[in-house]
Amino acid sequence: MTELQHARHRRRFATRVVAAGVAGLLGVLAAVHGSAFADPLSDQRRAAEQKAAENKAARERVAASLEGINAELAQAVLDLQVVEQRLPVAQAELATAEETLQRTEREAELIAARLVDAEEQEATIGTTMAADTERGQKIRVAIGQMAREAYKGGTGTSSMDIVLDAESTEDFIAQYGLVTTALRTQTQALDELRAIEAQNRNSQARLTAVRTRITELKAEADQKVVEADAARDEAAARKAEVEQLIVQQAAKKATIESQKAAAQAEQQRMDAEAAAISAELASIAAQQKAAAKAAAEAAAAAAKAAGKPAPAAPPAQAGPVGRGLFSNPTSINPAYVTSDYGMRLHPTLGYVRLHAGIDLRTYCGTPLYAGRAGTVQWAQYRFGFGNQVMIDHGLVNGNSLMSSYNHMTRFVVGAGDQVGAGDLIGYAGNTGTSAACHLHFEVYVDGGTTNPRPLLGM
Repeated sequence: MTELQHARHRRRFATRVVAAGVAGLLGVLAAVHGSAFADPLSDQRRAAEQKAAENKAARERVAASLEGINAELAQAVLDLQVVEQRLPVAQAELATAEETLQRTEREAELIAARLVDAEEQEATIGTTMAADTERGQKIRVAIGQMAREAYKGGTGTSSMDIVLDAESTEDFIAQYGLVTTALRTQTQALDELRAIEAQNRNSQARLTAVRTRITELKAEADQKVVEADAARDEAAARKAEVEQLIVQQAAKKATIESQKAAAQAEQQRMDAEAAAISAELASIAAQQKAAAKAAAEAAAAAAKAAGKPAPAAPPAQAGPVGRGLFSNPTSINPAYVTSDYGMRLHPTLGYVRLHAGIDLRTYCGTPLYAGRAGTVQWAQYRFGFGNQVMIDHGLVNGNSLMSSYNHMTRFVVGAGDQVGAGDLIGYAGNTGTSAACHLHFEVYVDGGTTNPRPLLGM
């Protein structure tokens, strides 16, 4: 077995030992904690799910803030948000793709350099072997020539032959020196020939190893070409996507800017509609209180005429309406608020205005229920609010209490209908100036809006 074969044998043995050790270690670790190796994937999945949830929540917040603008402008704002959520991700993917491409190209250059070096080694070894082979052939010819010359002179010349044949001491010395020189020359030639043959065997082993390495490097080079092409295609795709997203971003911003004037006009019209509703409900509240007062006065007069104690009079001033007066009006349990009551910045017009209710998560076509027993005041389309059901809950601790359910796709009740808490009144939708299916829920006390959260027990 040559030294090269020994080295290969040692490498194969070491590889098997390391592989067996790694397999054993993995088995031990898996036995100790079976899920340990799934953690990175679980972390990635959790991160992706969290990011998706964050994006969904952001879209809901934007959609909720778009009440009061037309559908085209609202869609442009939503589209812009989608673009701006995707753009940094696509830019990061582009940077990764370009980095991968650069790394792959560097690796391809290194492999190419190693291949050139290996091919140069192959050429050098081949040249050396050719020169050594030629030298060996010449030595063989010389040895053969010496053998033939010796054969012509007899089978061999001994020291005694030289002594007997010598005519003088000087002649003996001369002949003995020639014979010794010839023998020494022949021995040196044979030694050189053996060295050349040994060197050629070593060179042949090196040549075989180099050629094997060349084959491996060519395969690696071919694979790197494939990887580089794929990385180049990925980088080009991500670059094209980023460029397209930037174009879309500019187009959506231009659309939004071009419709601001129309949005302002619509907002003013919606504010006027909200004011008209409040005024109408305030008038109803006043009538309810006046009727309650008149009824109380009439009851007191009747009691007095009958000589009976007068019933308790209604309070001069209304008290607090209380908490938890309404049940969940949606089919999502528990109710989930996507936008709260209060002042908020308009996303396109840039001013702060009151969000006069709360937005509750629903889905298109899902059922909506009366939050409290009462009488349907109206079920009709109101500008901005879309299909709206207004329910009159009468006086609560001296306060007129009403609730409205907005943006419905359709309603199943009409004015004058009596409803109980939890009765079906219609289905969620996206009518009016709304950007997505949801329930915009408002509560009115004496004609003015109030925060529905405490009244829902939240």
